[in-house]
Amino acid sequence: MFGKRPGTDTLSPRSPVSKAAPAAERVAAPPPPPPAAKPAGRPANKAAVAAIAVETRSDGYYQIKTTIFNALIDTIDLAQLAQLDAESAREEIRDIVNEIISIKNVVMSIAEQETLLQDICNDVLGYGPLEPLLARDDIADIMVNGAERVFIEVGGKVQLTNIRFRDNGQLMNICQRIVSQIGRRVDESSPICDARLPDGSRVNVIAPPLAIDGPTLTIRKFKKDKLKLTDLVRFGSISEAGAKVLEIVGASRCNTIISGGTGSGKTTLLNCLTAYIEQDERVITCEDAAELQLQQPHVVRLETRPPSLEGTGEIKMRDLIKNCLRMRPERIIVGEVRGPEAFDLLQAMNTGHDGSMGTLHANSPREALSRMESMITMGGYALPSKTIREMICAAVDVIVQAARLRDGSRRITHITEVLGMEGEVIVTQDLFVYEITGEDEQGRVSGVHRSTGISRPAFWERARYFNLERDLAMALDQAQQGQG
Repeated sequence: MFGKRPGTDTLSPRSPVSKAAPAAERVAAPPPPPPAAKPAGRPANKAAVAAIAVETRSDGYYQIKTTIFNALIDTIDLAQLAQLDAESAREEIRDIVNEIISIKNVVMSIAEQETLLQDICNDVLGYGPLEPLLARDDIADIMVNGAERVFIEVGGKVQLTNIRFRDNGQLMNICQRIVSQIGRRVDESSPICDARLPDGSRVNVIAPPLAIDGPTLTIRKFKKDKLKLTDLVRFGSISEAGAKVLEIVGASRCNTIISGGTGSGKTTLLNCLTAYIEQDERVITCEDAAELQLQQPHVVRLETRPPSLEGTGEIKMRDLIKNCLRMRPERIIVGEVRGPEAFDLLQAMNTGHDGSMGTLHANSPREALSRMESMITMGGYALPSKTIREMICAAVDVIVQAARLRDGSRRITHITEVLGMEGEVIVTQDLFVYEITGEDEQGRVSGVHRSTGISRPAFWERARYFNLERDLAMALDQAQQGQG
């Protein structure tokens, strides 16, 4: 780490990351911020929802920040800064910003100056105004609609914040910084991009000219503390008996499809089920943007690749799943099934890779089966519908349905078995169903998870093979006694 610079009337040329002092002196100091300014990001329409004050910022503060930031960029040598570790780079930036503030005679309190230093460090080295949002573990989604409007989801409800960016240019720079970390790009020639943050949080960027009002950034955050099935029981997402059945489904290597709508918790539930995979199993995951958080020691993570600028080099999900079969997997886990790769996943499930899992978008277990059939047909396979359905029945053992209710809560609404065919119709049976019983005074939906009374499910023999039939019987008995 570099030492403090002597003197406050000029920038010291001895720092390897600072340029000549006159660059900073060319910028005039702005007036101090007004004492009571309108919070940033508040909509002009009085009928609009009030902004949630994530942090207090005034228009004058942003004016000062922009001026000092521009002076910093003129002063600092970014090539030299890039060679430092994060802590040393932050110290250098803080030293230079302190000198710029002194030279310009900017009137700020110690607290305001510390906030400004932190914000500028985040702008140069991190994700700018998004940093305080990313640090909060209670936020599920961050939605940036251009530089002026940032929304968050907390407790299942979407709220407007008062956070804003300097301009769309700063927002675009942060989007490019995020996607470049995994070797992807977003610009006018490639304006749509899926990416991830280092913690696995899912990121989607859509840039102008497709996004008319400026770059749009959506981040689906992952909690720092990984959820377990016991946590879902505590939240009321599933009953204790239902969670035990899901644990046995994962441990007894049932082929499982997790179905649900957007934001219903499919990936979280998939992470929970993978916790019951044995430590000595070789697991291969295939995802568009790697976000699964498996804890087993023998995991291979694969990720698709978009085409290059010349339109070549694209690696699709189907390519990954096909290659998986040559890598001696014991389980294959597909982050999300969206298209013809459904056929390859079913093939894998039917060729000895028991316990494979995947997620897809559907609103009910029956619709999930229809969606799989539709996705296989989209791949151009000239197969009769009955043949496709027979393949689905042979491959899929259990469908777990997740849903997001109107109050923002997430529930597992069905645990359903796939039994077989009767004629040309797939036969299923529900083991557990969530029934809504009403709502409380706060508008929260209330309901109960009911057992359908099935005491010997179709995967009983599989559970017996893994010596889990006693646990399965106890869980089903517990569910029925709890309703008696």
